[in-house]
Amino acid sequence: MDAAQLLTEASAFNARLDQLKRDLAPREFAWYPYGSLLNFGHLERLLTGEHRRLLDLAGDGAILDIGAADGDTAFFLESLGQRVHVIDYAPTNFNGCRGFRALHDALDSGVTLNELDLDAQFQLPEGHFGLAFVLGLLYHLKNPFYLLEQLARRVGHIVLSTRVTAFNVADGAHAPGTGVNASRVDLRTVPVAYLVDPDETNNDATNFWMFTVAGLRRLLKRTGWEILDFVTLGATDDSDPATAAGDERAFCLARSTLAVAS
Repeated sequence: MDAAQLLTEASAFNARLDQLKRDLAPREFAWYPYGSLLNFGHLERLLTGEHRRLLDLAGDGAILDIGAADGDTAFFLESLGQRVHVIDYAPTNFNGCRGFRALHDALDSGVTLNELDLDAQFQLPEGHFGLAFVLGLLYHLKNPFYLLEQLARRVGHIVLSTRVTAFNVADGAHAPGTGVNASRVDLRTVPVAYLVDPDETNNDATNFWMFTVAGLRRLLKRTGWEILDFVTLGATDDSDPATAAGDERAFCLARSTLAVAS
């Protein structure tokens, strides 16, 4: 199944899942508000050549979905016959993993949930994994280096997306603090990550590191990943870490240089 067909299947499953969520209509929690399966549209743009048969990269290994929200992506992959493990953590999940559990029961799913605090010195589930999805998670972690290095030892390929930035602040905005961050700085050629204030990005204190594209590329290299496909979307010329207009996302497919199949 190539990326275009995968997108078609994801769209159909998303419609089914949306109806299921309406039917369940839980009163005690809200569903995760962003469409996780929309990422397959971005992956259709990202993937090239033989990589467009994305699920073939998993081989006989199971797939990890890390930071899965309500599990939409994991349940979709399961519907295609994949063995899927989810890694998430109730204290930082949007609805305490209640959305995942409700869908898991309604779908009679075999997806395994591993509750791990990714800001601690965690241990991944046992075994070798063919493919991992790490979508929209990296900038929410205190230690993204640790996660990527751990994955590189146990996972053959990774699909990753994260918010990136070209400048420290939006054009005309006032940055928090003083000194160099009191003025707008062009960071595009520098392999760095910008650390946001607790309320600087979407008033969400779980946002931490906004890498430059150069910084993300170097991070992947230093943690044991070879980039196969890479694209940025959104505010690709003038991104910043704080505003909706300045939102730029990087999507990449990478192959581990460290993983050894068990």
